[in-house]
Amino acid sequence: MTVQILSLFLFAIAGAVTPGPNNMISAGSGAAFGFRRTLPQIWGVAVGFTVMVMAVGLGLGAIFTALPFLHSALKIAGAGYLLFLAWKIANAGGTAGGTALEKPFTLLQSALFQWVNPKAWTIALSIVPAFTTIGGDLVTEVVVIAVVCGIVTLPALALWAGFGVMLARAFSEPRQQRIVNRSMAALVAASVVMLFV
Repeated sequence: MTVQILSLFLFAIAGAVTPGPNNMISAGSGAAFGFRRTLPQIWGVAVGFTVMVMAVGLGLGAIFTALPFLHSALKIAGAGYLLFLAWKIANAGGTAGGTALEKPFTLLQSALFQWVNPKAWTIALSIVPAFTTIGGDLVTEVVVIAVVCGIVTLPALALWAGFGVMLARAFSEPRQQRIVNRSMAALVAASVVMLFV
C-alpha cells in the first residue's frame, strides 16, 4: 500500500511539474499580475482537476473508451484554444503595451479550463486505470487518486507562478517582456505539439 501511494505521488508530481498549459498559464499570470493575483488560477486548477479525476474514475472515462472520437474531438478543441492563448501571449506588449491576459484567470475559469485541457485529460485518463485495482474499492481508490492530484497540483503551479514573477522582475523593460511573452507562447504551443506526439 505504501509503495502504491508513493508511486501515485511520483506519477502525480511528474504530471503536475512538467511543462503544460496550466504551468504556462501560471507562469504567465505570475509574470503579468504577481503571485497573489495568480492564486485563484492555481486553486482553480487544483479543484477542477480533482473533480475531473473523480469524474473519470467514476465512469466518464468509460465514455471515452467506448467513443474514442470524443476524446480526439476534445483534444483538438482544447489544442485550438491553447494555440489561441499562445497567440495572445505572443502578441502582448508587456506592461507598457498590455499583458497577455487582460486579467488573471478566476478560480471558476481555471476549474472549467481543465475540461478543454488536453494534458489534463491525458493524465486523468492514464492515472485512474494505473492506480485502481480490479475488485478493489473503486470509490475510495478514486478519491485517494483525486486528492493526491489536487494536493500535488498546488505547489507545482506555485513554483511556475513564482518562476513567472522572477522573470517579470529580471526582464522588466517592455522589449524584454515581449521576448518573455514570445518564449512563454512558444512553450504553450510546444506543449500542445507534445500532446499529439
